[in-house]
Amino acid sequence: MGEPHGSMRILVTGGSGLVGRAIQKVVADGAGLPGEEWVFVSSKDADLTDAAQTQALFQKVQPTHVIHLAAMVGGLFRNIKYNLDFWRKNVHINDNVLHSAFEVGARKVVSCLSTCIFPDKTTYPIDETMIHNGPPHSSNFGYSYAKRMIDVQNSTAVPSPPSSLPMSLGLMTTSTSKMATCYPASSIRCTWPRVSAAIRHTPGPGSDSALTVWGTGKPRRQFIYSLDLARLFIWVLREYSEVEPIILSVGEEDEVSIKEAAEAVVEAMDFNGEVTFDSTKSDGQYKKTASNGKLRSYLPDFRFTPFKQAVKETCTWFTDNYEQARK
Repeated sequence: MGEPHGSMRILVTGGSGLVGRAIQKVVADGAGLPGEEWVFVSSKDADLTDAAQTQALFQKVQPTHVIHLAAMVGGLFRNIKYNLDFWRKNVHINDNVLHSAFEVGARKVVSCLSTCIFPDKTTYPIDETMIHNGPPHSSNFGYSYAKRMIDVQNSTAVPSPPSSLPMSLGLMTTSTSKMATCYPASSIRCTWPRVSAAIRHTPGPGSDSALTVWGTGKPRRQFIYSLDLARLFIWVLREYSEVEPIILSVGEEDEVSIKEAAEAVVEAMDFNGEVTFDSTKSDGQYKKTASNGKLRSYLPDFRFTPFKQAVKETCTWFTDNYEQARK
C-alpha cells in the first residue's frame, strides 16, 4: 500500500537544483493534490552541513514528508580533486536531514542516491540489490560512499524482527537511485557534465566554430528527462512503501554513448562546425547500465520522454533564455 493521502507538508531540500526545480514545475503544472503544501528550500535557507541550522529549518517548516535532494555535487574532475570534501560534507548533510526529520515527527523521507554509488567492477545490468557488492569507481569514491551511507542509515533503523512499522520510531525513509539527467531550468546543467558543457559551449545555430568534448566519447549512460524524474519522485513519495531503494531510470535499451549524446546536442542546436573529442581528458567510469525492472513492476505503463526530444527541448530552452541561464 502507498502512503496515506491527506494533509501533507512536503519539504524539498535542494529545491533550487536541477531535480528540485523540475519537481516544482511539475507540481505547479497540476501534479499537486489538495491538502499538499510544498516547501522548496535551498542553501540560502540553511546550511545543511550545520546541525543547528538544519534543526532550525525543520522546526520552522514542520514537514510531514521530505524529499531530500540537497548534496555537494560536482563533475568528474571536481570529484577527483576533492574526494574527501565530497565524503565529509555529504555525510553531514544526510545525517542532519534524516535526524532532523525524525525530531520533528516527519512520517516519510525520500532521499536521492546516484548510480555512481554502485560497484565499479560488477555485472550488468546493475539493480537495487547490488549497491554494496564492491567499491565504487575511484573518481567519485568519497561522494559515492557518502550516498551509500543513506541506504545504510535507512536500513539500520528498520525494526528487527521486521514488523508492520517500516522504520523505528515511526519514521519511514527510503531512497531512489537516478540516472544522468537533463532539464531546462534556471541553469543549463546535466548530471553528466560533458553533455552539459556541450550544450553550454556549442556556438549558435548555423555557426561553423569548433566544439571540443572532453574524453573519447565512448562511455555510455542512460539519460532521464528531469520532468519524468520529478513525476517519479512524487510517485515514490505518495505510493512507494519499501525501505529498500528503487532505481528511477529509462530502460537498458535507451543507453547512449557520450558521442551520441554530443551529436544529439549538435543536431538540436543546428551546429555546423567541427566536433572533436579530447582523449587526453579522463573518461571516468565507462558504463553504469542499470535495470529499471523494479520500477516497471510498479509502473509498467510509465512513458519516458525520448532522449532526442528531451535534448531538443533543453537546447530550445537554453537558446530562448540564454541571458538569464546560469552557465
